[in-house]
Amino acid sequence: MKKTDKDFGDIFSSLIQPALVCEAENKIIAANYAAEGFFGLSANILTKQNLENIIAFGSPALRMVERILQNHAPISEYRILLDLIGSDADNRGSKIVDIFASPLIGQNGRVLLLFLERSRAEKIDRQLISRNAVRSVSGLAAMLAHEIKNPLSGIRGAAQLLEQSVKGDDVNLARLIRDETDRIVALLEKVDIFGDERIYNQEAVNIHIILERVKLLLKNAEAKNIEFIEEYDPSLPPVLGNSDKLIQVFLNIIKNAAEALKGINNPQIKISTSYKPGIRLSMAGVKKSYSLPLEIRIEDNGKGIDPDILQNIFDPFVTTKPNGKGLGLALVAKIIADHGGIVDVESKRGKTVFLILLPLAEEKGDNIASENNLTVNNYE
Repeated sequence: MKKTDKDFGDIFSSLIQPALVCEAENKIIAANYAAEGFFGLSANILTKQNLENIIAFGSPALRMVERILQNHAPISEYRILLDLIGSDADNRGSKIVDIFASPLIGQNGRVLLLFLERSRAEKIDRQLISRNAVRSVSGLAAMLAHEIKNPLSGIRGAAQLLEQSVKGDDVNLARLIRDETDRIVALLEKVDIFGDERIYNQEAVNIHIILERVKLLLKNAEAKNIEFIEEYDPSLPPVLGNSDKLIQVFLNIIKNAAEALKGINNPQIKISTSYKPGIRLSMAGVKKSYSLPLEIRIEDNGKGIDPDILQNIFDPFVTTKPNGKGLGLALVAKIIADHGGIVDVESKRGKTVFLILLPLAEEKGDNIASENNLTVNNYE
């Protein structure tokens, strides 16, 4: 990073939000570490640019420095669409941000720009708020499933008796009743899973062992002809989790990715892990907040998810498959939530990314996330 001065530089570097220091004519003179990831450019490159070189023409952000230098007062802009012009393909495109800008005291002619990306925060907030609604609906579904199973048992028993006493086409009809009853019971049992509030047996889990096992299972089945790319952080600390449940999560996500790659030239699934502190959650009724620094990304270069259902992809009975029941990803969201984490997805044609954020094993040791009756108050 290029510093404006030594004292300011240490504070500036430690900010977890992307930040730039600019002077007249939008000249960038400093960029912190978070800005490097946000703009997809190194600090050395950023400090040789003007804002116009990294933010597309027409953005209100381009006028903020001039306004502050004229008025000598801080200003804020909310929900600004930034079209970035970055060198990193993953960082090109649009981001919705809040921008906080202020003149630097004692740094005449210099302006600090702080960027808060809204898209990730809003997605997390929406997902956390929906947990209580899903929990209420799943509780009702579990109760109905239990009540419906009882009469279905009677119907099945009667169908078996009919099957033994009737002849001809009536045998097939009785068998059809029995088979359809079994199918309904099987569906109810899947729905019943969402009402299961039991706490899993958990231990410190190396997520790389989970991912490698899932990859091995699928390389011999659905993902036989797919290239896997792994970018693992070998120093990643463990998560407190249930190995079987986490295998179920990643098996579902990676299997879906493999199915989306049918008919695609050079099909690839990229699995990466990293440690990225910064996102913290706090619970209503719990004084301590906890962070979600363990990041697992599952990326494929397939056909993408239909935008019409992308926002609701983790809801029960939402599916892109002609014969799918829409319970797989809903169960993924439940299991990750039970582990105190967050799952998110971004998709366009040629690139779909599932992002899973999980807490550290030592933080989960406080049993913060296992308190299913708690509601999320806010995030940091």
